[in-house]
Amino acid sequence: MAIVPASRPDLAALREALRLPIPEIVEQLVSLIGRKLTAYVGGVRDVRSVDRWVKGSELHGDAEPRLKFAFQLIRVLAERKGPSVIQSWLAGLNPELGERVPPRLMRENDLETVAPEIMGAARAFLVGS
Repeated sequence: MAIVPASRPDLAALREALRLPIPEIVEQLVSLIGRKLTAYVGGVRDVRSVDRWVKGSELHGDAEPRLKFAFQLIRVLAERKGPSVIQSWLAGLNPELGERVPPRLMRENDLETVAPEIMGAARAFLVGS
């Protein structure tokens, strides 16, 4: 296994997101950001879907890449911040993102377009704090 430099926690988070099964990714998201926000990022309204995902239920649409990216993002933030700070960062208007909220960007836009911007905002937040 390759060693990831400490200065690139995003690479370790990406590898983890690619390696872990979806039920475990969802469980970890729920433990850090809660069921409602996990459901929102996954593109569903009902938190019962999150419970089904934890049990191995199939995801629909583009939920899988969105959940994997959210996991990667949260893992990067969790390297230096606790759940309450992470939740606040996710819920707040972000100046690095043009005063937009990261989960809404993830849910309503093409992930390939917004993911680099969101990850950049997370890196800027960690550097500045």
